[in-house]
Parts: sequence; C-alpha cells; structure tokens
Amino acid sequence: MLNAYDILETIRMIQDECLDIRTITMGISLLDCIDSDIDKACEKVYNKIVTKAANLVKTGEQIEKEYGIPIINKRISVTPISMICAACDRKEPVKFALTLQKAADTCGVNFIGGYSALVQKGFSAGDLELINSIPEALSRTSNICSSVNVGSTRTGINMDAVALMGKIVKESAEITADRDCIGPAKLVVFCNAVEDNPFMAGAFHGVGEPDCVINVGVSGPGVVRAAVAKYPDADISQIADVIKKTAFKITRMGQLVGSRASQMLGVPFGIVDLSLAPTPAVGDSVAYILEELGLETCGIHGTTAALALLNDAVKKGGVMASSHIGGLSGAFIPVSEDAGMIAAAESGVLQLDKLEAMTAVCSVGLDMIVIPGETPPSTISAIIADEACIGMVNNKTTAVRVIPAVGKKEGDVLEFGGLLGHAPVMKLHSGSAEKFIARGGRLPAPMHSVKN
Repeated sequence: MLNAYDILETIRMIQDECLDIRTITMGISLLDCIDSDIDKACEKVYNKIVTKAANLVKTGEQIEKEYGIPIINKRISVTPISMICAACDRKEPVKFALTLQKAADTCGVNFIGGYSALVQKGFSAGDLELINSIPEALSRTSNICSSVNVGSTRTGINMDAVALMGKIVKESAEITADRDCIGPAKLVVFCNAVEDNPFMAGAFHGVGEPDCVINVGVSGPGVVRAAVAKYPDADISQIADVIKKTAFKITRMGQLVGSRASQMLGVPFGIVDLSLAPTPAVGDSVAYILEELGLETCGIHGTTAALALLNDAVKKGGVMASSHIGGLSGAFIPVSEDAGMIAAAESGVLQLDKLEAMTAVCSVGLDMIVIPGETPPSTISAIIADEACIGMVNNKTTAVRVIPAVGKKEGDVLEFGGLLGHAPVMKLHSGSAEKFIARGGRLPAPMHSVKN
C-alpha cells in the first residue's frame, strides 16, 4: 500500500537523483516471416514489426504523462536475423538490416536489436553470411544493433567465431571511421547471451519467447548513491540492506510501468531487468556508488569487492519486487557511458585488467571501451576470448563491446555524444596472441557444465 511518503520519495528520486525507466522493449518473433524469397521475407518482417509496434512509442509517452516517470528509450528486439536469413535462397542479410531500419523509422523507436547470430557451438545456415555483413549493415543504418553469441557454459567457446569477430569489430570501426567509429558501439559479442534482454546493443528476441512481449529495463545509480550517502558510518551488512531496499523500490516502479504497458498494448508482460545502467549525466554513475561506499577512486584495490556487494544487493532487492526478473539484472560498467568510469579511466587509475576482474562479479562485461585504432584483430579476439571464458566458467553472461578508435592512440579521446558519452583510448598489453587465436576449434566447456 503506497503512502504519501512513498509517493514523495519517488518524486524526489525522479527529480533529483536521475531515476528513470531506461527502456521499454517490445520483443517480436519473426519466425512466421520466414520465406525462401528474401524480398517477400523482408516485406513480412516490416509488416509484422510496424503492426505490432505501431503504438509502442505513443504508449510509452502516455505512461510518462500518467505516472510522471521518464522513459528514456522505446525499443524493439527481434528474432536473430541469421535464422530468418537461413531459409532464403539468396542470403543477402543487409536487406534485412535496411528493412529493420525502415521499420524503426516508421515506429519512431530508438533502436532495433536482433541483427544477431548464435554460434556458440558452430555455424549453421545463414550465420556466416550475417556475421560477415555486420560492418556494412551497421554502416548503412543508424538504429540497428547487432550481437553474436560465441560461447556458453554448456557448449564451450567457438574459437573460430572468436577469431572472426576480432576482424568484424575492426572492420566495423574502419568503415565508420568518419562517424567516430560508431559501428562497433552497436555490436556486442556475448557468452551465455540471454533471450529476454531489453538493453541494447545486445537485445534479441529468443526462440523460447512468446510471439510478442514487453520487457522493461530500469535504472537508478543516482538513487542508490544517494541512499548510501545517508549512512556514512554503516557497516557492510547495513549498507547491503540499504541497497536492497532501494533496489526494491526501483524495481517496483519498473513492474508498474511494464504491467501498464502490457495492458495498454494488449501484449504479455515479460520481465523487469533491474540493471543499474549509468549515463554520462552528473550523479548517474555506478562508479560514484562504489566511491560512496568508501573507495577513493573507482579502479583502486577493493573495487571488485565493492562491486560484488552492490551487484548482489541489487539482485536480492529486485527479486522481492517482481516475480519476473530477467534480462541481465545487475550493475553495468560501460566506460564511455558512466561519468565516474570516464574520470577514473582518464586519470589512469581504472585500467583494462581491473575492468576485466570487475566483470566477474557484475552484469555483462567489457562494455564501451575504446582501444587504439592500430590494435590488430587477433588482439581484439583475445580480449573477447578472455571475457567469454569468465562467463563460461562462472555460468554468467559476459560480453565485449570495444571500439577501435581509428587514427587515435592511447590517451586520445573518442566522442560519441548523447547516452554513449565519450571515453579515453585505453592502453592494451603489448605482445601478440595471434598464434593462439589462429588455432581455431572449440574451447571445451568446464566440468560443471555436465550437470543433468
């Protein structure tokens, strides 16, 4: 039962602490759009998306007015396009990318995710064609996001796919060099990708999902930081309780918005993703939460432990607020999108090795990290392999979204603007992993994958 205090507290969170619904994402299955004629398939894809999502943006805007809750993004995720492309006589996946862009323009959404392939155990029909087309697809569109799942705890890691993705990331940067290398900022390489993720760039609509569904992603780093700041002398157990209670309130707001959107659109409600998704806005930072916990700067010794505390407390608080928690759900650490992470990286305190350690205890992985433009594809593949192994061994989702900054070197800055922010070019280790990556094959699944 809501009381006056709860209502006023929520208003304060929205006005002063950057509380928002980061996204409502409509997942749409395209399996019934499959056709051997690619032009007919594209027509079916377009018609289904614009029919199902015709009122998505308008509904989000109505909910914003009704509850006074900012909804930053309205998005769509679709069945991995490699599956739809597989049935076509002419495998020209870029046609699907252009169709998705046309649908995004018609519906007015911020992004469509699902230009994706799932190749954790090998390549099936349509996968290689789609993966090889990613640089062109991302360069010719503005609202399309792409993802490739290269491994899982049950299957191991497809090292041939890892090797290929290093080249694709590098090519995506080069082909969009005139636009601040924006291509790879819309490309994620996953291990243990989930089917109901509402966050871009990694969202796709899994084959186990309903025909159409609404998923919600909430966000509130500023709210959590403000709550922690009220208890400067609390011990760790007390702070964990404070974060849990705050996460509960944030998630209840997401549950409310998701249920209302489901009702208005006549579409089933799927999940609330309770991830703490930061922005470059002052105060809306996961790094600042860690510093409020007692770290002088994010990235120093103790950062991984503080992040583990935060991530665990957020999950525990969220699962009490909604029976349908899903997606990624935890704390995101995208360097270019988090004001505190940007500052720590620019000062040299936060480095790639520490970020990699932090990914073992938080959501996703090495996210929105800018690397020197001269980085060879084999080194990018090695970064992907390292991160995928963390996900595989720990039975969690990890991902890599790195941006080779063409023409820039360590210490330079790449500017994206908006929610994508900016970031310094980070230092990588010297030395080559090319021979290791070139071996190919499949990195075996860990022993605990055999658990039936």
